[in-house]
Amino acid sequence: MEHLDKRKKVLIMLAIMSAMLFAALNQTIVGTALPRIIADLGGMAYYSWVFTIYMLTSSITAVLVGKLSDIYGRKPFILIGIGIFTIGSFLSGFSDTIIQLIIFRGVQGFGAGMIMSTAFTAVGDLFSPRERGRWQGLMSAVFGLASVFGPTLGGYIVDNADWHWVFWVFLPFGAVALIMIWTLFPSQVKKQGGSIDYFGSLFLTLTIVPLLLAFTWGGKDYEWSSVQIIGLFAGTVVSLLLFLFTEKKVKNPVLPLELFKNSVFSLSNLIGFLLGAGMFGAIMYMPMFVQGVIGTSATKSGLVMMPMTLSMVIASAIGGQLITKTGKYKIIALIGLLIMTIGLFDLSRMGTDTSNTTAILNMITVGVGLGLSFPVFTLTIQNAVDYKFLGVATASSQLFRQIGGTIGVAIMGTVMNSKMTDKMKELAAEAQQSGQAGAIPPAMKAKLKALQDPQLLMDPAKLKKATEGFPPEMQAILKQIFAFTREALSYSLTHVFLIGACVIGAGFILTLFMKEIPLRQSNKGETPAEEESKVAKAE
Repeated sequence: MEHLDKRKKVLIMLAIMSAMLFAALNQTIVGTALPRIIADLGGMAYYSWVFTIYMLTSSITAVLVGKLSDIYGRKPFILIGIGIFTIGSFLSGFSDTIIQLIIFRGVQGFGAGMIMSTAFTAVGDLFSPRERGRWQGLMSAVFGLASVFGPTLGGYIVDNADWHWVFWVFLPFGAVALIMIWTLFPSQVKKQGGSIDYFGSLFLTLTIVPLLLAFTWGGKDYEWSSVQIIGLFAGTVVSLLLFLFTEKKVKNPVLPLELFKNSVFSLSNLIGFLLGAGMFGAIMYMPMFVQGVIGTSATKSGLVMMPMTLSMVIASAIGGQLITKTGKYKIIALIGLLIMTIGLFDLSRMGTDTSNTTAILNMITVGVGLGLSFPVFTLTIQNAVDYKFLGVATASSQLFRQIGGTIGVAIMGTVMNSKMTDKMKELAAEAQQSGQAGAIPPAMKAKLKALQDPQLLMDPAKLKKATEGFPPEMQAILKQIFAFTREALSYSLTHVFLIGACVIGAGFILTLFMKEIPLRQSNKGETPAEEESKVAKAE
């Protein structure tokens, strides 16, 4: 597709961006609405799973589809992906329990993995590595724009209508995206021969799932030294060994191990893993801070989050243009990761007295850093491998970034729950020592304990209902309980942001050691040196 005329390429990119926009809007609209959804359905302990299952299923799908699209072309998979994602969105709106929502979000993830993997790979089909910086920057900007409108609309819906519409409002976009891809995207069948690596896909899945469960349950539902957690880690190791053995034997491995001999490929994926962990951790838990700690409504929470995504969009577009113009990408990545580290560290210094203005400034810093660094590492991977591996290599970057996000959010969720519990015990002990707890009638203690729930801080209606029936003389105690809960939530979330800052800081250090390979001028597979030789001969 690289040799198509410019007008045709632009039309194809519009079709791809329409599919990306549909998936991104449905994903980002959930962010600010999720605290209210959890408050309605219950299951605070499963908060991170609504996100985790989505990332898990999309990660597994992305890497398998990446290889299959190298064989059969991109078009069928992006069409199937849109269809599955639409079904998942439709069913999510009918969820009556948190378990149902988690299952249907998993269906959404399967579709999203197909869409994201084939969309970014198609950019590699259309443009040379030197040109991709501009377009991948614009792709990231599309996702960023969805991040601007999605959360704001999501907050508005849960404040003014039934939250189920969060999952239904953008379904017409699915039909538009499907039609555009069907009519504009060229059919490109590639037959390389060989069978599909089913066993490799199975063992890769069996490696990811127990690893995720171990990090999700460890330290919360089970002790880290428990039989359950150790068993999950053992299952991960066994599955990983079987996966590596399988990949060495099959003709068409789902993830060719030879790619990891390339230092740029390996290091870029590792940095992408860290970027995913820090990025998704901040995006998932920031709405909880804004609504639960600062006390902002869901609608205004979306407005508070908007500057971060706008700054990400602008920085991503500018960064992509600079990469295409200069051919240099390492310095862009370093600047982005450094700025993002500073932004996350500033988030970790916030507290119950933090204003929306301070939160916005800190999130703008995170957004600028994220926008500059996010598109770079897919580009470095595509530039470092042969064109025949374009699909699977692009999918690998999606895989590592999403698995990083999955594990990062799981760990941060464990840290948040642990730190919040510790802080609540500490504050309760201080109140006991001061004699304030002694004034509470025994009949009221159980009812008061139920108020120590952070979910109530995110739903004003439930908060008002929960406080009904208490005598006027207990209002001071109620205010103190809510202050304790808010302080404990703040304490736990600032630890989450600090972990994110450390993770992104580690990514910055690793980027210092990444070799910068000149961006190729075509997809024909020549090395940069061969391209320079051709140019010299032509002159």
